Amino acid sequence: MEIRRLPADEAAVRRYVEELWLPYHRHLEATVDAHALADDIDLVAEEAEFRLDLLETEHHRTWVAVEGTGERSKGGLDGELVGFVTADVDESPTVFDRPDRLVVGDIYVRGPYRGRGLAREFIDRVAERAREIGCSELALDVHVDNERALSAYEALGFRTERRQMTVGVDEL
Repeated sequence: MEIRRLPADEAAVRRYVEELWLPYHRHLEATVDAHALADDIDLVAEEAEFRLDLLETEHHRTWVAVEGTGERSKGGLDGELVGFVTADVDESPTVFDRPDRLVVGDIYVRGPYRGRGLAREFIDRVAERAREIGCSELALDVHVDNERALSAYEALGFRTERRQMTVGVDEL
């Protein structure tokens, strides 16, 4: 298994969206009450365009785990795509006494590959990036009803420091 940075290549990004991003979000949609995808747009095209733009920024990274090797395929990604992690810098304004953070946006490992330490490898890769760019903390958000993810993140050493609360404006 090899962890590679997702290249800013249209074919590679479309493959990532089709094989990893969309199944991950379909799974969340089925298990997390507040997670729903739009059904009136071309999700792959929209997300691929969005991801391409992100990959061209300085502060965003997406890494994919690839199992096996073979001939080079879409965008230079060969083998089976089995998981991914994304991270973005959350810069702290100078008026606050807190370090810049590297925020894990999404982390996903396909079912057959869970329990093999890949989530730990992903977090290690994100931590390596954080050290490279001078971020001394990692942060992430997780849905309160995603118990599997909560347990996994706690096992990796994450702790709850804040709670994000939401309300619909029509409910006020």
